[in-house]
Amino acid sequence: PDHLHCIWTLPEGDADYSSRWRDVKKYASQEFLLPPGSQHAWQRGFWEHVIRDENDWQRHMDYIHYNPVKHGWAQSPREWQWSSFHQCVKKGWYEPDWGAQDIPDVADMDWE
Repeated sequence: PDHLHCIWTLPEGDADYSSRWRDVKKYASQEFLLPPGSQHAWQRGFWEHVIRDENDWQRHMDYIHYNPVKHGWAQSPREWQWSSFHQCVKKGWYEPDWGAQDIPDVADMDWE
């Protein structure tokens, strides 16, 4: 509802996160129907992190996919229809019931 997480591969020598996030928020906001009196659809700011290795990538993927459960928007990652989790299950990267029973070890990755 007020933020999203993603993993990007930017072109070599390009680290212009600010312009990209501005464009994403601008484009997506055109589709929003804000409640009366609301002025802001998005959480302010952003955080970037350079993925160091495969373990770091996996921890970030887990965090992203578990985030809707953490915030109470879904009971399990598979219930969040807007998630890339479904594509990752098709690729065999996750079991369909991942995160439904056991809480993944993502507690120390609180960026919000």
